[in-house]
Amino acid sequence: MNIWTFQNTLTRRLSAWAQFSIGLGLAGLLAPREFWRGMAGQFIGWGIINQAIAFFGSKGTEKRLASLDENEKKAIEPQETRKLAKILWINAGLDVGYMLFGAIFARANRDNPFKVGTGIGIIVQGLFLLLFDWIHAKKLG
Repeated sequence: MNIWTFQNTLTRRLSAWAQFSIGLGLAGLLAPREFWRGMAGQFIGWGIINQAIAFFGSKGTEKRLASLDENEKKAIEPQETRKLAKILWINAGLDVGYMLFGAIFARANRDNPFKVGTGIGIIVQGLFLLLFDWIHAKKLG
């Protein structure tokens, strides 16, 4: 597997999710219920952050690749693969934490539909990212 192609695919997929989240969040702001507006805010916020991660990750990889010749790229591929896998596994652990926080937040504010929607929005985003990080980390071995 070519790690550089894999990183490009990873950032494109994250960017697609980010754009979907922002679009869904913007539509959700029009919802008549506070629950959906709370969730919408999380979709927009997480979408913006994920888009920034995808953008700067892509630019960083492009810059790094431009500074390496073909032999250097091949030589550091195993190291880059291990590094990315480690980052994805750490992120998967953080994603579980996000979901737990979202559940605690929603439960602690169960009388406030906006805050419940906020907590559920955190859970949904965390679940997607957990699956995203876990699947891609497993592909790296």
